[in-house]
Amino acid sequence: QVQLVESGGGLVQPGGSLRLSCAASGSIASIFFKGWYRQAPGKQRELVALITGSGSRNSADSVKGRFTISRDYVKNTMDLQMNKLKPEDTGVYYCNARITRGDFVTSDYWGQGTQVTVAS
Repeated sequence: QVQLVESGGGLVQPGGSLRLSCAASGSIASIFFKGWYRQAPGKQRELVALITGSGSRNSADSVKGRFTISRDYVKNTMDLQMNKLKPEDTGVYYCNARITRGDFVTSDYWGQGTQVTVAS
């Protein structure tokens, strides 16, 4: 069974840092890590950061200069380094990837989410 699993969330004080990781597992023929999203309580899911096939990065204005997305296709992981965290960064963070399974069926996958809480 193919799945994405996020880790690294937790409680951090304003100004602190966290590093989220997204790991893919299962019978995978190919994977394209697409990006990180987040959902704050009572709000819709929003884009945090994207990474293209060529490695170009883009991020939401609210996190520019603070968050950095990266991926490692050897380890099949995608990370999100979050620095200078603010209370408004609080939410559940999800990773997204397009995966071709071993049976050559291609679908978009989401992880189950990891909670990030920024509070003093």
